[in-house]
Amino acid sequence: MALKHVQEYRDADIARHLAAQIRDRSRQPVRMMEVCGTHTVSIFRSGLRSLLPETITLISGPGCPVCVTDQAEIDAFVALAREPGVIAATFGDLMRVPGTESSLQRERAAGRDVRIVYSAFDALKLARAHPDRQVVFFGVGFETTAPTVAATVMTAAEAGLENFSVWSAHKTVPAALDALMGMPEVAIDAFLLPGHVSVIIGTEGYRPFFQRHRMPCVVAGFEPADLLAAVAAIIDQVASGTPALANAYPRAVVAEGNPKALAVMNRVFAPVDAAWRGLGTIAGSGLEFTPAFDRFNARHRFVLHLPVPVEPKGCACGQILTGAKRPPECPLFGTRCTPMDPVGPCMVSSEGTCAAYYRYAGRGNP
Repeated sequence: MALKHVQEYRDADIARHLAAQIRDRSRQPVRMMEVCGTHTVSIFRSGLRSLLPETITLISGPGCPVCVTDQAEIDAFVALAREPGVIAATFGDLMRVPGTESSLQRERAAGRDVRIVYSAFDALKLARAHPDRQVVFFGVGFETTAPTVAATVMTAAEAGLENFSVWSAHKTVPAALDALMGMPEVAIDAFLLPGHVSVIIGTEGYRPFFQRHRMPCVVAGFEPADLLAAVAAIIDQVASGTPALANAYPRAVVAEGNPKALAVMNRVFAPVDAAWRGLGTIAGSGLEFTPAFDRFNARHRFVLHLPVPVEPKGCACGQILTGAKRPPECPLFGTRCTPMDPVGPCMVSSEGTCAAYYRYAGRGNP
C-alpha cells in the first residue's frame, strides 16, 4: 500500500476516534465559531458536521479576508483602476467583488489595466518592468499576508522604486473577536482559532482577548483530524468548566508565533481603526503605514472621488460573516446569487461561507 494511502487510513482512524470521543463527552449545547476561511472550506468539504453530535453547532465567522473588505475599500480599488497610467495589481478573488458602481473585472473588460498577481512581490516586478507607470497593489488579508506585503514595501524602499504603492486594507484577527463578543445578536461559546494567522501571531497573540472573556479558545489545523482535535479540546474545557487558550496545531504554531515576520510587519505598518463588512468599524483592527514608509501609501498618493458606498440590495453577507445568519437564510442565496453570478463577496471568494455552502451542502453538511 502506498505511503499516502497508509496516511489517509491513519488519519481517518484518528478522525473516527476523535469523533467518538466528542460524542461521548459532549453533554451541553456549545456554539463554536471557526475564524478562518480555510477552516470553513475544510469543514464543508469533509462533511465534518455529520460526525458531530447535535449538541455542537459550528458557525462560520469573518475569516475570509476578501469578504470582510469594506464596500468603500472595494470602491477605492475600482477608482484606482480607473486612474490614468495606473496598473492595478490584485489577488484573483477581488476581481468579481461588486463595488457600488462597478467591479475590477468590469473595469478590466472596459480596458483598464487590472492584473491578477499571486503575491505583492509579483506587483513589485511589474513596477520594475514598467518604470513609466504607477503600480498599485491592493493589500487585503490578515496577519498571514501583511508581513509579506511589508517585506515587499521594504524591498521597494531599498531599490528606490517610487512607482510602486500599496492600498492597505489589511486587518487583524484578535480585534475582530472582541467585536463579535460585543454583538448581542451573535451567540458564541467558543472559538476555533485560525491556523495560518496563528503561525504568525502565536497563541500569545490571543492572550489579551482570552483574559478579557475567559472562554474556550483553541488553535486548529486544517485536516479533519486537526479540526476534530480542536473541537475535542473545547468539549473537554466545557465539560470541566475550565476555559483555556490552547494549541491543537503544535506542529505549525508556537506560543510566540513568528517574531521575524511580526517585526517586519510592525516596522512598516501600525494599528489603525478599520471598517469591516458586517462588523462595522473596529478600533485598532487595521494596518496603516508608519511614517518611515508612508511614501508607498496609495491612500496618500492618489486623490480619489468615491461614490457613497452602497451594499448590494438584499445581500446578507454581513450577517453571515458574524454568524447571525446561515447562507440559506439569505433571500438571494442560490437564486440571484450564485458562484457564476455573485451578488456579495461571500459567494465570490473561494474562502467565502456562501461559496462553500453552495458547493458542498448535502455532503454531510446540514
